[in-house]
Amino acid sequence: MNFSLPKLATLESAAGIVYASLPATPQYAWPLLCDALGTEVWLKHENHTPTGAFKVRGGLVYIHELLQREPCISGVISATRGNHGQSIAFAARPHGLKVTIVVPVGNSLEKNAAMRALGADLIEYGNDFQESREHAIALAQQQGWHMVPSLHTDLVRGVATYWMEFFTAQPQLDVVYVPIGQGSGICGAVAARNALGLTTKIIGVVSSHALAYKLSFEQGRNIASPVTTVLADGMACRVPDDASLAVIFEHVSGIVAVSDEEIAAAMKLLFLATHNVAEGAGAAALAAALQNKAALAGLKVGLALSGGNVDHDSYAQVLSGNVATKKFQQ
Repeated sequence: MNFSLPKLATLESAAGIVYASLPATPQYAWPLLCDALGTEVWLKHENHTPTGAFKVRGGLVYIHELLQREPCISGVISATRGNHGQSIAFAARPHGLKVTIVVPVGNSLEKNAAMRALGADLIEYGNDFQESREHAIALAQQQGWHMVPSLHTDLVRGVATYWMEFFTAQPQLDVVYVPIGQGSGICGAVAARNALGLTTKIIGVVSSHALAYKLSFEQGRNIASPVTTVLADGMACRVPDDASLAVIFEHVSGIVAVSDEEIAAAMKLLFLATHNVAEGAGAAALAAALQNKAALAGLKVGLALSGGNVDHDSYAQVLSGNVATKKFQQ
């Protein structure tokens, strides 16, 4: 796949597509979060989109551009742990486009239900995202469906619109923390920062139970790593994407790993401080900032609450403080 970071003009055109379906999301400096980190902290609420996560922006732009190129397309297929699949289904639904989504066996029941409610046909296959992705590619070839990747310039154009909003509203941010799944989110942050000519430091966040991107960043090459996280399914990446890795190598200042326990504590703090629900990946940025608290004194910090789609049983355990082990019931 040929991938390049989108420039300012294409980000502005993407905004027109996105805002036809959803408004800009807010960012707030919640006092209790500022107290917890001991500095000025701004939280971007991508949990306020129609699908509860930032990914919908990418889906809207991708499907719009795909239909411009291939108006007679018969259907699309993709693999996901949930939010990417919702984004594709949400974007395709107004056009009556058939959507098939492959998810790992044992995937989030509530994310699965949300995708079905948006009209997607779901297939459960594989033990992790990578196996689901490989199966989706095979089905696309067999059925003649279009395979929607996890990373593409049009997906990043859409995702970058939330970073354009954030950086425009708060151009003096010293550092932002961005969760990494397959890389569209952090590539969007880089694209927006670069397009606006800012010097904000970008720090990626991974699960310490899914270290592929961190290990790859540290060693300068693509390194696969086992996935054992249960709570942070949005960051459950075993094999990094080469294109997003190239962007990270060149433009990202560092990558922080956070445990399921740290993420659970951040999820609970987000509820107590803002009364917003965060899924595991959605709370990862705060977890990383809390881990780095001593280094953030006096800095203006930006955090992405990238999504709020967590199964209620898992969330109840988080709020009750049942985080003694890494094993969460699903």
